[in-house]
Amino acid sequence: MGAILSLLFGSGDGGPDSMEGPAADVPDEETGLTPRQKRAVVVTWDLVKQDMKGNGVELLCRFFKEHPEYLEKFKAFATTPLDDLPENKKFQAHANSVMYAVTSVVDNLDDPGCLVEMLKKLGQNHGRRNIPEKAFLDLKAVLLQLLKDKLGSHLSPYGEEAWDKTLTTAFTVLFEGLKDPEGTNT
Repeated sequence: MGAILSLLFGSGDGGPDSMEGPAADVPDEETGLTPRQKRAVVVTWDLVKQDMKGNGVELLCRFFKEHPEYLEKFKAFATTPLDDLPENKKFQAHANSVMYAVTSVVDNLDDPGCLVEMLKKLGQNHGRRNIPEKAFLDLKAVLLQLLKDKLGSHLSPYGEEAWDKTLTTAFTVLFEGLKDPEGTNT
């Protein structure tokens, strides 16, 4: 755990804020993310993943409490009272799916080709369900707040910025799929 904390705090011994050399800040041509930004995202997500199910349920509970208008899009649990959602197995399953999708983004930051295809497909799946771009932007805000709340001082301003950029980049590609739910423009 000490090694992880030193990575998060950027104490000069290998943390994302202390990566050495000019290459650490050279953006990837395809994602626009630097190696330092990617590392900040990976290291912090590793902490969140330690309670994948619990954090996923909390993420979606927060999302639906802040944006109850989206609940109607989820027929499997749309009529479940908000306070009962955490115990609903279909809700838990969807929360896990969201967390696995974020994990897939994090795991594929160094494989932009795979990441693009995965995000387009995710967008297409949600486009067929008429999920609007705004829902993803609202989810992004809730996720960023959850990361700040859960990670506390372990999420530096640099890490927060890296997450914002990562999600913005991911959603830009995902929105292409939303606009082409049948995959006719691929």
